[in-house]
Amino acid sequence: MTGERPLVQIFVRDNNVDQALKALKKKMQREGSFREMKRHVHYEKPSEKRARQKAEAVRRARKLARKRAQREGLIAAPKKPAR
Repeated sequence: MTGERPLVQIFVRDNNVDQALKALKKKMQREGSFREMKRHVHYEKPSEKRARQKAEAVRRARKLARKRAQREGLIAAPKKPAR
């Protein structure tokens, strides 16, 4: 099947469920699972789907162009916060 994702696996160490849950949430956030679940809560019209996909493509293209410009030195890289 296409679009099938591998299962997320989290190990609980020393019965620390809170830490495992935190790791699970972080993995799901990184994969975009939460965004995907929110999208499936209600029906999305085909026109809305096209608009969303186009906006996502524009966002990806802008991000790629920004990263390319930073690598080439055309714009300054974002400052990292001091800890």
